[in-house]
Amino acid sequence: MTHRVNLDIDGVLLDKKQKLPQGAVRFVEFIVQHFDCYWLTTHCRSNINNAVSYLSKFYDIETIELLKTIKPTNWETLKTEAIDFDQKFYWLEDYPFESEIRVLEKRNLVSSLIKVDLNHPNELERIEKLLLF
Repeated sequence: MTHRVNLDIDGVLLDKKQKLPQGAVRFVEFIVQHFDCYWLTTHCRSNINNAVSYLSKFYDIETIELLKTIKPTNWETLKTEAIDFDQKFYWLEDYPFESEIRVLEKRNLVSSLIKVDLNHPNELERIEKLLLF
C-alpha cells in the first residue's frame, strides 16, 4: 500500500522569502513518483487550481505539470480534518498547530508528521531519506 503524502506549500515547497528551496524540483519529482499526494495547505481548500496557480509563479512548466497531479483536500479549521486516518500517511508541514498535534497524539500518529525546517541546508533531501524508510 502506498503512503499518502499530505503536503503544505509555504515552508515546504517555498521558503519564507517565497523562493524555491534547494532541491525543490527534484523533491517534487520524487514525491509525485513514489506517493499518493494531497495538498494540505491554505492555498488549496478543495480547489487544486489555487495551489497550482500560486506555485506557477515559482516553478517551471514541467514541475507545474507534476504539481497538477496532487489531489485537493478540504478542511475548515484544522488541517487534520482533511487527513484520511484510515490510510498510512505522512504530513509534511513547517508549522503545525498545537491543536493539530493533539489530534495526531490522540490517534498515536505523531510519527506521521514530518516537520520541515527550510533553514537547514539540504532539508528536502533529509525529508526524502525519511520518506524512504
